[in-house]
Amino acid sequence: MASMSEFGNNLYSGKTSFPFVGKRRLWFIIAIALVVGAALVPVFRPIQFSIEFTGGSQFTIVAPESTDQARATDAVRSVAPEATTKVVIVGGADVRVQTDQMSAEETQQVASALADAYKVEAESVTSSFIGPAWGENVTKQSLWGLAIFLALTFLILAIYFRTWKMSAAAIIGLLDVLVITVGVYALAGFEISPAAVIGFLTILAYSLYDTTVVFDKIRENTLEDGERTSRLFGESVNLAVNQTLIRSINTSVVAALPVGAILFIGAFWLGAETLTDISLSIFVGIIVATYSTLFVAAPLYSLFREKEPQIAERDARILDARSRATVDA
Repeated sequence: MASMSEFGNNLYSGKTSFPFVGKRRLWFIIAIALVVGAALVPVFRPIQFSIEFTGGSQFTIVAPESTDQARATDAVRSVAPEATTKVVIVGGADVRVQTDQMSAEETQQVASALADAYKVEAESVTSSFIGPAWGENVTKQSLWGLAIFLALTFLILAIYFRTWKMSAAAIIGLLDVLVITVGVYALAGFEISPAAVIGFLTILAYSLYDTTVVFDKIRENTLEDGERTSRLFGESVNLAVNQTLIRSINTSVVAALPVGAILFIGAFWLGAETLTDISLSIFVGIIVATYSTLFVAAPLYSLFREKEPQIAERDARILDARSRATVDA
């Protein structure tokens, strides 16, 4: 603990420093590679959308003696061999079966087959149909919600930090988080469901919080510098990122631990698949959000500001003074 405390103090004082801004060209190349890679994932592995987006049939077996998921799969295939089937346990006692869209006759046959498979009365098997129009409405509303969220975020950050460049860097960081998270999600082969969409929006909020804390420290450092500072603008930004590094890591670990427990123990080990959609998106998003703040958003903000005449002139003056000091020495 003492060494960690000393490490944190060294980061805060600048005695130890990681080159988040100094090596931004490398971080940007890595970020672009990750984004392009994530964007290309659907080309090789198409994104799977849940029944809520594509439409289909849904059956629920209420309180069967066994929740063996293989029985449901076999029952559906006995009626429709080519049908895609997703089986989950709901509430620990009921079995929910989602399939491709079926005709009225097939729906009745599948319901009967499920009742036989789970040895329950016919009334214990309910069926419903979700049309693709519902999914289209959900998709449209989700995209509108995302657009409004980004627009309000840009406006509020611009007002709070009094510069649109911090807003632009933060929004680019958010898009970086969203694209990479969706790419990982698609690569893992998980369906995008309404729960997953909620998870995506949640991680955007987390990423925004993390970025705002770091940017607040950047603003504090750059305002304190004044005209007599001996630090370049990029060095002040880098110092602020290092000063908040421990906080960012601690926050991410604390946030990721419970979500990881839900994902790996609850969903993968205990079989609570209904938790998988939202926990996977949030778990991946927390990790990506922390990376994006440190390696993308903060260095990008420094890049946006360094070309401003006043800052460029001050940086040139500092570099000249350092050069003359080296010659005199």
